Amino acid sequence: MKTLIQALRTKELRNKILFVLLMILIYRIGSYIPTPGVDYKAVHECVTTMSGSSQENFVGLVNLFSGGSLLQLSIFALGVTPYITASIVIQLLRVVIPRFEQLHREGQSGEAKLTEYTRYLTIGLAVLQSSTIIVTARTGALFNYMCSDVIPDTSFANMLIMVMVLTGATGFIMWMAELVTDKGIGNGMSVLIFISICSGFLNNLWNIHTEENGWVKFGVVVGVFIVILIFVDYVELCQRRIPVQYTRRMIGRKMYGGSSTYLPLKINMSGVIPPIFASSILSVPTLISQFGNSDQSWVQWINTNLGSSTTVWYIVLYSLMIVFFTFFYTSVTFNPEEVADDMKEYGGFIPGVRAGRATAEYLNYVMNRLNTVGAIYILFVALIPTVLIKALNLNTSLPFGGTTILIIAGVGLDTLRQAKAQTEQFQYEHFLVAQDPEKIEDSTDDETDESVDSQTEASADDQATEEAETATADTDSDSTDKASADAE
Repeated sequence: MKTLIQALRTKELRNKILFVLLMILIYRIGSYIPTPGVDYKAVHECVTTMSGSSQENFVGLVNLFSGGSLLQLSIFALGVTPYITASIVIQLLRVVIPRFEQLHREGQSGEAKLTEYTRYLTIGLAVLQSSTIIVTARTGALFNYMCSDVIPDTSFANMLIMVMVLTGATGFIMWMAELVTDKGIGNGMSVLIFISICSGFLNNLWNIHTEENGWVKFGVVVGVFIVILIFVDYVELCQRRIPVQYTRRMIGRKMYGGSSTYLPLKINMSGVIPPIFASSILSVPTLISQFGNSDQSWVQWINTNLGSSTTVWYIVLYSLMIVFFTFFYTSVTFNPEEVADDMKEYGGFIPGVRAGRATAEYLNYVMNRLNTVGAIYILFVALIPTVLIKALNLNTSLPFGGTTILIIAGVGLDTLRQAKAQTEQFQYEHFLVAQDPEKIEDSTDDETDESVDSQTEASADDQATEEAETATADTDSDSTDKASADAE
């Protein structure tokens, strides 16, 4: 709250907040604009019929990330899902395609190229996903065959127009998210996901009180949500800090290096990816079964054992996949050998551990222990909704799931952290401006003159030696800074 008040008092940050609110308003308005060719009245009846269905499947996940726009078949039906999928795919391809890994190591220019590839892949996935959504909506599979005729005109031309509209809207959302990142506060995609989740939260929460003993269940759900949110915030802020020391080196008449820092390792290095991957994979058999005959034995088995998130088979497979993807995704995003090589190159080492291979083995040992704790933590958060539904005998889905809580906590903490950093930056700049300009200018001129005189004397003594020392010093200073940044 203190950070928010300070941000509102600063004109620049206040303008950024207003810009973010404007983008959110446009995003929410687009969520209610129906796609051309859709019978909105029929869609509204379908959504009302499905209001109590569970969201622990792929369709529910896409609907969650689009703020309910998917089941309403609005122009923003895809939401940010194509961009999220494209980002994850590009990140995973770094392991398979050496070119992507090389671009990642090149820094800002390489990341810009990877971002460009992500945009192209986003548009391609948008075409594929929009086509799938339109076909499943036409056949009724999107709404679990509870309604039909949501698309009266099934001609190819009408279908093509709908695909183009949904794809173009996805590109527009991606552009809005980048604007929020550049001109606002926080990561644009994360902010839009946060708003999408919160848009249907209160409505789903309020539906609980209509059941038997509804107010008691309502209070229990609210209390559990607050406790879990506090717990998730605490765990997400926890770090295992590994100390890193940089050796001192005498270059010429100056000493460089000798700084101490630490390598921060989070308990949950994989973030929200494991439950998203697990839910997506487990939803594939259910989607396939919708195209089969309901009288067939394999279709009945899938619908009985994997059609609900409360079945034993679903819980067991869901848990195993979360553990697997926790270790797998962390191994992709954090490479101990790469970190150890960078530390060794710039003169860094972990006290008590030899540089090089021993450091990589030590980091791998620490990461395996953290991943074990992280997998248990994600399992606990992800299975809480299932336990509550069973314990309270709820007939409606919970307004939150494990994925929802992780996203809300992560995005909230990241946005507050950026707001606090920008507030302190503006306060520091205003403090410098408030100083006496003449005094600062005189002090700067004196320091410049002294620096020029000292450089002139050194050059007169031995110009060639001084140039070599200066070049070496600059290289060492840059290396130390880069290594410290990598460690942090």
